[in-house]
Amino acid sequence: MYSYVEFCLWNAVDDLNNFQRNLSTGEVEIESYKSNSCIYHKTEYRERRNHYALYAMNTSCDGFDTARDSFLGTYGTPAKPEAVEKSISNNSMADGWSPIGSFRKDITLSPGDKTSLIYILGFIENSPDDKWEALKVINKKNAHKMIDANMSDDKFNAAFNMLKEYWDNLLSGYRLETKDARLCRMVNIWNQYQCMVTFNMSRSASYFESGTGRGMGFRDSCQDLLGFVHLIPDKARERIIDIASTQFENGSAYHQYQPLTKQGNSDIGSGFNDDPLWLIACTAAYIKETGDYSILDVDTPFDCCKENTAPLMEHLRRSFNYTTTHLGPHKLPLIGRADWNDCLNLNCFSLTPGESFQTTGASDGPVAESVFIAGMYVRYGHDYSAICRHLHLDAEADETDRHINDMIHAVIDYGWDGEWFLRAYDAAGEKVGSHECNEGQIYIEPQGFCVMAGIGIKEGLAVRALNSVKNILDSKYGIVLLQPAYTSYHPELGEISSYPEGYKENAGIFCHNNPWISIAETVVGHGNRAFEVYQKICPAYLEDISDIHKTEAYVYSQMIAGKDAKRFGEAKNSWLTGTAAWTFTNISQYILGIRPEFDGLCIDPCIPDNMDGFKVTRRFRNATYNITVDNTAHSQKGVKQLIVNGIKINGNIIVYDESIKEYEVTAIM
Repeated sequence: MYSYVEFCLWNAVDDLNNFQRNLSTGEVEIESYKSNSCIYHKTEYRERRNHYALYAMNTSCDGFDTARDSFLGTYGTPAKPEAVEKSISNNSMADGWSPIGSFRKDITLSPGDKTSLIYILGFIENSPDDKWEALKVINKKNAHKMIDANMSDDKFNAAFNMLKEYWDNLLSGYRLETKDARLCRMVNIWNQYQCMVTFNMSRSASYFESGTGRGMGFRDSCQDLLGFVHLIPDKARERIIDIASTQFENGSAYHQYQPLTKQGNSDIGSGFNDDPLWLIACTAAYIKETGDYSILDVDTPFDCCKENTAPLMEHLRRSFNYTTTHLGPHKLPLIGRADWNDCLNLNCFSLTPGESFQTTGASDGPVAESVFIAGMYVRYGHDYSAICRHLHLDAEADETDRHINDMIHAVIDYGWDGEWFLRAYDAAGEKVGSHECNEGQIYIEPQGFCVMAGIGIKEGLAVRALNSVKNILDSKYGIVLLQPAYTSYHPELGEISSYPEGYKENAGIFCHNNPWISIAETVVGHGNRAFEVYQKICPAYLEDISDIHKTEAYVYSQMIAGKDAKRFGEAKNSWLTGTAAWTFTNISQYILGIRPEFDGLCIDPCIPDNMDGFKVTRRFRNATYNITVDNTAHSQKGVKQLIVNGIKINGNIIVYDESIKEYEVTAIM
């Protein structure tokens, strides 16, 4: 039996590029402690670091390796190590190069026999003045404590059960019961788990973007909170303050920041004009979930400067006012370097290979406008207005409502193309995402967000836009971002036209915004269509086409190759994607319809008419709601009767009452 781990050299960026140094720094120690075999990875511990890694096994080993080349061999790989092929260990001691940990244990078992092997991989930190036992011998007291606490079957099982209980409790805050096992698996386990991963990692590291150079995205982290806030609200609160601290005094913000230093990334800077509104979105989601308005009073820095602070409410005010004061010729929001679609670069005009599409050229062009940001402004402006009214800022709320109404009129007057919403106006004032264009005639983003914001519903425009999505953008594997795909590079559009047809933003199925269409369909009451859109990109429903889809059958991916692509249906970039938060928001709050609002919990399902009903257990503001939805009438939307603790109530919002800790709820559709 062989085990194998590769150790990092403690600096994610340096590990990948500074080989002239870091391939000469690797050091290890080997120890037998009690009956355990131990490898200590102590690279750079001799100098400024006071931490090391522990890798241990609960029995004496029959061989070990700590040098990767020795274990793998000259032409070997982790899939086929030379040491394993030869059934040997070289007892190698890493001295520079690439340190690893590998134990070999020779085991012979007769029928009915069994043995137990336990491995620990741990991080040990010592105080700077207590690093050493002797010259070049690290202080192992804390490592020994970790080994003693875990290295027996009983201790291991106890620790593992604690971990299981932690996750069971964490994920039980939203628990679905229905006949569809695949839906339950995604809602109850994997989608929430992925939301936890994206909260912790944002897009800062994955198999596809190595290192830490990108950091945490302002927009990304705000959106990740939408699917995470119900899990650990206190952590969400901390993250909101961290994000707001990277905002500038004028309401704009660093587009990215480093999670360890909490400093904004100056290399890319600001100018992504959707960013400010996402701060309103995540703060509103937190308040709706918790009822905690005190977050608005927290003194929060501007530009990461602790000497320059204002209450979070002032940050939200400047977020809303930034968009209000940055409008273009059609009174639509200026796009800046880009909006949600980082690859739609209407002010950059990049012509030189290797330069950034986003940061080349002006960031504050006075002409290029975004209909997508207009939809955001209306949707999250309503939340901002509601927050103002709660704080008795009625005059500000009234002014906010007037700005929102002005934006709705601007979208209908200048952002409607006849059968769908325009995407934008470019730097020359030409339409983007119009039937007048040769390519890129219709984009997904404004069709989703404008309808989510309620724009065009009473005029019948919303349904027409969604029908256009179905007729033009839809495919059997999901909804593509645009059509027709761009077949050549357009400097006036930027990176979006740099990809081959059907990939990424150039008509790929960008999973992140498919939920926007599904949510929009619930807004107009189309439960069948909303669930159809949900299913197409949901991993649990793609197991039968895993040979096409490729990525894990339990986790969302950033994109799926679109219908113009040679690999139509093949997914890429799994795990770290805003798809996780938006799909959980979609299924939990809009399709199943258990949605936090400022005043309480809203019960507003929009489901397929062949779904007889379902049950949800929802923890909300220190109370448990046991909710039964009865759809024996086979409706798609609309609660005819809501019964709460045996009493029929008007409307579909269960107003929060802190004195009640358990609710029995029946919603009859």
